[in-house]
Amino acid sequence: VQLQASGGGLVQPGGSLRLSCAASGSIFSMGWFRQAPGNQRELVAATTFGNNAITRYADSVKGRFTISSDKAENTVTLQMNSLEAEDTGVYYCNGGLLLIRGIPGESWGQGTEVTVSS
Repeated sequence: VQLQASGGGLVQPGGSLRLSCAASGSIFSMGWFRQAPGNQRELVAATTFGNNAITRYADSVKGRFTISSDKAENTVTLQMNSLEAEDTGVYYCNGGLLLIRGIPGESWGQGTEVTVSS
């Protein structure tokens, strides 16, 4: 399965951005990792698909980020609000069977940069 990411950019602290990722086929769960300079890649948010979708978030983004999924389109969207400088990094879309458990899948999208700066 191939993943195509879009979104990102430069925003001031407190602002909002939206990331989207589309899968070329059906996939059990999708989400976003991010990597800041000098840091390890971390899972930001993940979701399964369907009416009973399960979501998970990193503690640092709970209450600020919302991940949603569209099963018909095999897409996920990450709405990022109240952005902080610490949210800066390269965001990578990922998909796989165990992603909802925090284990990255084999499918990766291209990275998209998010910069939060005044």
